[in-house]
Amino acid sequence: MSRTLFVTPLYEAEIAEPALLDALAHAIRSLAEDDGAGRRWCREHGYKGYTSYASLNDLPRRDPVIADLARRLTRHAVSFARELAWPIKPKLDSLWVNLLKGGGHHSAHIHPHSILSGTLYVEVPEGGGAIRFEDPRLPMMMAAPTRSPDAPEPLRPFVTVQPRPGQLLLWESWLRHEVLPGTARAERLSISFNFA
Repeated sequence: MSRTLFVTPLYEAEIAEPALLDALAHAIRSLAEDDGAGRRWCREHGYKGYTSYASLNDLPRRDPVIADLARRLTRHAVSFARELAWPIKPKLDSLWVNLLKGGGHHSAHIHPHSILSGTLYVEVPEGGGAIRFEDPRLPMMMAAPTRSPDAPEPLRPFVTVQPRPGQLLLWESWLRHEVLPGTARAERLSISFNFA
């Protein structure tokens, strides 16, 4: 008999409201068009598409639809914090939009100085890049044998989630993750965020 220790939860919810997703898609595309500093940063750093990550830190004040989303995200973060048995209320620290072009990706990373991170997927074309999470124990596994290809999800060293429009994912910020290159030619729109 065995028991499970040291669980790594991934919170998942749906914000499948077509009018909201359409308004967010419009906001992302407008920002991508208007934010010269963000486009310049993307060119200089080889980002295939656009992100407001390094240029705009006040999106909820700029756009009422993003302010509405920020309130919704906070409710989900508070719910997830309760699931994690945290006696605190997370506060939204940063929020940025992403417009990833076909073949674009984002290498594996964590989000320092945050407690929760996540992404809302606004538009995801067929073949849009998936998000892949890495088992945080991987560096300590030394001589562990490779898992069987049909291993249950909690035992896999990597778990890949193919996002869909309206899907909201939240995780603890120390969880290493990456966006895999997609095969779609259409743009993949998302909004990412951190809570502290």
